[in-house]
Amino acid sequence: MFDNYVQILRNEFRGYNADRLAKDFSAGMTVAAVALPLALAFGVGSGADAAAGLITAIIGGMVMSLFSGASFQISGPTGAMSAVLAIVVARYGIDGLFAVSFMAGLILLLLGIFKLGKFISLIPAPVITGFTSGIAVIIALGQIDNMFGTVSRGETALERLVSYYTLGFEINYAALLIAFIVIGVMVFWPKKLAEKLPSSLAAIAIAAIISAVCGFDVPTVGAIPRSLVSDARLSFSGIDFFRLPAMISPAITIAALGMIESLLCGASGQQITGGKFDANQELISQGIGNMIIPLLGGVPATAAIARTSVAIKSGCQTRLTGIFHGVGLLASMFFLSPVMSALPLSALSGVLMVTAWRMNEWHAIRRIFSSGFKSAVMQFLITMVCTVVFDLTVAIVIGIEFAMIVFILKAAEINIYFSKVLNSKLHGRDEDVEAMHGVAYIAYVTGVVFFSNDDKLVKSFRELPHCDKVIISLRGVPLIDFVGASTLIGIIRERQLAGTSVIVCGVHPKVMETLKRCNIHDVLPGENFRVSVDTALFGED
Repeated sequence: MFDNYVQILRNEFRGYNADRLAKDFSAGMTVAAVALPLALAFGVGSGADAAAGLITAIIGGMVMSLFSGASFQISGPTGAMSAVLAIVVARYGIDGLFAVSFMAGLILLLLGIFKLGKFISLIPAPVITGFTSGIAVIIALGQIDNMFGTVSRGETALERLVSYYTLGFEINYAALLIAFIVIGVMVFWPKKLAEKLPSSLAAIAIAAIISAVCGFDVPTVGAIPRSLVSDARLSFSGIDFFRLPAMISPAITIAALGMIESLLCGASGQQITGGKFDANQELISQGIGNMIIPLLGGVPATAAIARTSVAIKSGCQTRLTGIFHGVGLLASMFFLSPVMSALPLSALSGVLMVTAWRMNEWHAIRRIFSSGFKSAVMQFLITMVCTVVFDLTVAIVIGIEFAMIVFILKAAEINIYFSKVLNSKLHGRDEDVEAMHGVAYIAYVTGVVFFSNDDKLVKSFRELPHCDKVIISLRGVPLIDFVGASTLIGIIRERQLAGTSVIVCGVHPKVMETLKRCNIHDVLPGENFRVSVDTALFGED
């Protein structure tokens, strides 16, 4: 494991020079400018505070970039993670969040050590798109309080939404105006200017200036400490060990989300840059970082696609870009904390609202709905709804289970087509011709033969008229299970007892292996197996 990491660093920094260092520094400062408002917003959105988001972004930039499985990964707080964390804070409090975060980091570390990064490929794309959209809905619902300046109660986004009907819905129009200003600036900010000044940073600055000039009475971020170690942080002596079993489920949820986001980000960056990405090393990096962050008072982090793409477009050369981005954020903590503490919370809510909208993979959603595949649409919708109603872990499990059920139902669609061959058309060996006193039937079997469709196989052959020879073509059967193989052997035996000669042809190696393990040669000798239908009808193999 350590040797692999050292080799990654050697390959990455081979030929490194001052020019590449300058590009890393420039890219790092650009990413820091993009990450600063997002760190503040996601810290507040997670149920902690802006300082926690800033600490997370700094450690994510320094530690996670250092141990990352790629040169381009930029980690920090994300909108998807903040949506999950808000529920954890509501249920277990801020101290419970730190304990759950540490546990999630440990899970990620173990996943990386045992090289389980490949399991991300087992999650269908519509399921991933569905839970991303579900999280976007949760983020939007979670920002209603800050955006409208109102108050709700409840652990989940839906519970808080329902509470507006019981508690009332009072609107702070000054807060709402600031939020709309931020949304408007971010939506209409020119792309050319965005390359030099990120829209989110510009929007927050404009909204803060307007709020200060007009003297709006709106809630603000509050004091941001000039320290990497927050007063509110994980303390092992203060952990309630009796509550730990109940925290395992949210820890798994956070770890699952961290794995999905980080590995998808790495795969996306690898496709853009053509560079190398080690999924297991990335999980180790995420695990180490998420075990350190709660000790300092931050919230869980993952690799962020938006910041990673900015780094790549800004000329990122090595992982030093991520480290410089962390250094830039650390400098802002010391020199800009008075300014950041005066930022209106509604301005940050505006940033999160736009982020929630942009989180949706609209191109993927359009492709799912325009494809005409009802199963893909249902996977998307079921996962999205379950993400909002339950949590990420439950949503992914339900989404995968639904996908598996759909696959099994589709796999059960076996086709059997019979073709009649007259004796006069056969020109093969003499014994074949002499054995024929009528007609032969060719049975073309297509599909996976297993326990759920073996009854159709039996029914089809029993409806076949009596004949002297049956040639069963299994060329279209890629797999067969024990039940399917036993059923096929039973059909062959039944036909033989009726005086029919049986030949099997076009058998795939894996199918043949299963048939042999079921002792098919006790019923059908080796000479009754042929390469193809033609050789079975007209000549030698």
